[in-house]
Amino acid sequence: MKILVLGIGNILFGDEGIGVHLSNLLKLNYTFSGEHNVEIVDGGTMAQHLIPLITQYDSVLIIDSIDAKDAKIGDVYFFDFRAIPNQITWAGSAHEVEMLQTLRMIEMLGDLPPTKILGIKPFIIGENPTFELTNEVKEGAKLMESQAITYLKSLGVQVSKTSHQDLQEIARFSYKGY
Repeated sequence: MKILVLGIGNILFGDEGIGVHLSNLLKLNYTFSGEHNVEIVDGGTMAQHLIPLITQYDSVLIIDSIDAKDAKIGDVYFFDFRAIPNQITWAGSAHEVEMLQTLRMIEMLGDLPPTKILGIKPFIIGENPTFELTNEVKEGAKLMESQAITYLKSLGVQVSKTSHQDLQEIARFSYKGY
């Protein structure tokens, strides 16, 4: 099975880049082995440009920032795309709405592989770029990391932690790519 872990987000806007930063953390701190092939990709804010990539996989885990009714900054949500909880509003930044539309397009065409969403409520900073993450999102990202690893293991992936690089340090250099 081909498994895609897709980090989505705008790395210039702090917490809104958490999908990219956390996917980079997984890439740098873990090795994945076994009969399944795991690929970790920084999808940035490319949305519709990711359609050819997403449709090549048998299973997709999208890591992103999301919005939800009554959510506090740092609240984590993990759900199947085909069973989106009612409290998820997708009313955050533009990249969230674009990603939702992209997934719906792929689904409408009948090409969407089983897709899980692992998201966190970010602090929306406005227009001043920063690579700094809020304490709430850094804390929530620990749960996200654990949930991502647990999910991959549930698919039969063998996971080994090989490093302990810090999420905030990774975020400061995500613009260079990993």
